[in-house]
Amino acid sequence: MSTAMQWNSHDDLYPTRLQTEQWLERKDPAFWGRWTPQAPLTREQTESFDENGYLVLKDVFSPLEVTALQEESRRMRSGEATLSAENVITEPGSNEVRTVFRLDEQNALFDRLARDQRIAGRVSYLLDDEVYLHQSRLNYKPGFTGKEFYWHSDFETWHAEDGMPRMRAISASILLTDNDALNGPLMLMPGSHNTFVACAGETPEDNHKTSLKKQEVGVPSHDSLSEMARRHGIDYAAGVAGTVVLFDCNTLHGSNGNITPFPRSNAFFVYNAWSNKVVDPFAARSPRPAFLSSRDPGRPIEIVSGKLA
Repeated sequence: MSTAMQWNSHDDLYPTRLQTEQWLERKDPAFWGRWTPQAPLTREQTESFDENGYLVLKDVFSPLEVTALQEESRRMRSGEATLSAENVITEPGSNEVRTVFRLDEQNALFDRLARDQRIAGRVSYLLDDEVYLHQSRLNYKPGFTGKEFYWHSDFETWHAEDGMPRMRAISASILLTDNDALNGPLMLMPGSHNTFVACAGETPEDNHKTSLKKQEVGVPSHDSLSEMARRHGIDYAAGVAGTVVLFDCNTLHGSNGNITPFPRSNAFFVYNAWSNKVVDPFAARSPRPAFLSSRDPGRPIEIVSGKLA
């Protein structure tokens, strides 16, 4: 008998929120397709993503495009743009904006960015499927006070609380400010995507209300993180504004706090394969709200080409 509390009748390839933490071998590929000379990524880039679980793409967007995105980001954080209160998360202990959700639905330029061939086209290639946005958000880590994001696998939460069946999703982080080793950049454990850390503990009711500020359920133990780091090491994704970081849904990642004077900001899009649409949660009584998990996407996104600005 499984030690997991079963909420979903679908076959569960990745049971989690168990009585005790477990490590499970990944059952899905990271790169689902086949490389050809016409692919939107080189063979070396494709193999690097498959092996490491992430890929850093430099100079994807021009300075003019970045400036336009930065201005829209400023408007959204400053209060000039009208935002739904449920879509705005503030820093723990302050009113500083930490995250703005439903980015594509609240801003035309970011909607265009989400559908750009340079991002969505490459993700669709890696997943070998049409894609839709499972989630979108603007992340902002202010200077001096920006808090850390603790180590986690996104898929663990998306599977347990949203009902994402398989590891067939990729996140894209578009850097809107320069990210370096000092201002709280994204840190990743290369190769960690090949192991699923099934976490211990039952999902609390409305867990998202606290986990968006500080995640405590669905995170690996210190022992697991220490062993993962020993096996795989820790890398960080640095780059100037306009850089894009693609990473697999199961890659362990996190970021330090930002005590420099320099803010760190990025647009964040989660692309899920059309064939991998969410079902009932696998380890929660009910799914998270729609601003965290698109449950009725209607149709795949329409990928477009051309400059943003």
